[in-house]
Amino acid sequence: MGFALDKVVPWGRSYDEYLAMFALTEVDLGLSILGCGDGPSGFNAELTKRGGRIVSVDPLYVFDALQINKRILETCETVMLQIRKNRNDYIWNAISSIDELERIRMSAMDTFLADYENGKNSQRYIDGELPVLPFENGKFDLALSSHFLFLYSMHLSAEFHLQALQEMLRVAREVRIFPLLTLDGAHSPHLDFVTESLANQGYHIEIKPVLYEFQRGGNEMLIIQSGCDGGGNLN
Repeated sequence: MGFALDKVVPWGRSYDEYLAMFALTEVDLGLSILGCGDGPSGFNAELTKRGGRIVSVDPLYVFDALQINKRILETCETVMLQIRKNRNDYIWNAISSIDELERIRMSAMDTFLADYENGKNSQRYIDGELPVLPFENGKFDLALSSHFLFLYSMHLSAEFHLQALQEMLRVAREVRIFPLLTLDGAHSPHLDFVTESLANQGYHIEIKPVLYEFQRGGNEMLIIQSGCDGGGNLN
């Protein structure tokens, strides 16, 4: 069975949210970046406009802009109702209200949609999904994944997480994942298994606090780095 759009709830974060979630510096933004599971986020469009080098990969990109926009409009109200129902699970600081959240996220998705067809033509939006990526070894400096790995720990196994991260490390020398909580705000049951497995393979592991916190308690990212020789063994 192919990827079904009617099973998807597209929800895109903004460029500024990406900067904060992944503690991205000016040096980081000058690297070759891969976004895994970016969906309809505005990060690719905004970074490209600023001269950055980025490719986003997501199974959503098998569809065209009209189809994606239709699904966004179909599901936005449901997403916002859920957030209103669970508003105490979130920190309303950087984003001050539910109305502001909707404005930020819809603006990010509008930015994505305006850029999407051009980005597809220039191979910045690639149809694909973890745990298998359609790129050669070492193609990117930095791979990012927002609100996918660990967040859906109840749906995706520990083995899936390990395979996905190994695949990201195959194509990039550094990987950053945010957040490290599950959908219900709990510590992911897969995190210890994954980090211990990768550490045993010679990767450098760091869990780093970031300034961004919207999901309550979700203010840490996982950083995984390969060795200077491009493999799993640190020099």
